[in-house]
Amino acid sequence: MANPSFVYRPPMSPYLDIVYRDNDMVVAIKPSGLLSVPGKAVEHRDALITRINRVFPTATVVHRLDMATSGVMVLALNKDSHRHISKQFELRKTKKRYFARVYGHMTHDTGEVNLPLICDWPNRPKQKVDHENGKRAVTHFEVIERSKDESGHAFTLVALYPITGRSHQLRVHMLALGHPILGDRLYAHPKALAMAPRLQLHAESLSLTHPTDAQWLNFQSPIPFSHYQAASMATVPEEYE
Repeated sequence: MANPSFVYRPPMSPYLDIVYRDNDMVVAIKPSGLLSVPGKAVEHRDALITRINRVFPTATVVHRLDMATSGVMVLALNKDSHRHISKQFELRKTKKRYFARVYGHMTHDTGEVNLPLICDWPNRPKQKVDHENGKRAVTHFEVIERSKDESGHAFTLVALYPITGRSHQLRVHMLALGHPILGDRLYAHPKALAMAPRLQLHAESLSLTHPTDAQWLNFQSPIPFSHYQAASMATVPEEYE
């Protein structure tokens, strides 16, 4: 296992950050360090869905974020909404944008990573690139800024647009480019790990069609590790749509 010394300490403040709800769906901001759904162990029962169910008992999960990743999550409040929203994710009708701080200065301003992924079973939950047996995984990226931290270590703030939704996709794709995400306990080398107290990956924007009235909705959350203010997803360049 890749996390033998892991101790689950979910953040308690804010306990629950809900940014939208109606009769069909609820949107919340998951903090870094909180599971999306409960784990098998008793000590891993605290999760975003557990907290939301205390307020909205009918809420169900339609997609997940890694425990270490923060950002926007949408949950369904009835079976019809669950079916409708799940289908949007399955057919890639949603639009998602993440922001990450990665190690070093990325060379290209924009680009695509097309590398198939598979579970690295002896080192689970890690994933790895596997050109023979891996499932298709595609990520578009756009460099926002190249900078240095207070110690003079170079990093890049990059916007990431996952076309597919494989487990750990963004983390492994950035690693494959030679730019692991800062603070990544699973994939970062010691220098990149030491540059941040948490995984510097945030699901900043999620756009989808409302399950009842078909209205196009966009939900955004400020990047907790950067002062950069992203434009609305409505202005995303066409090559990332």
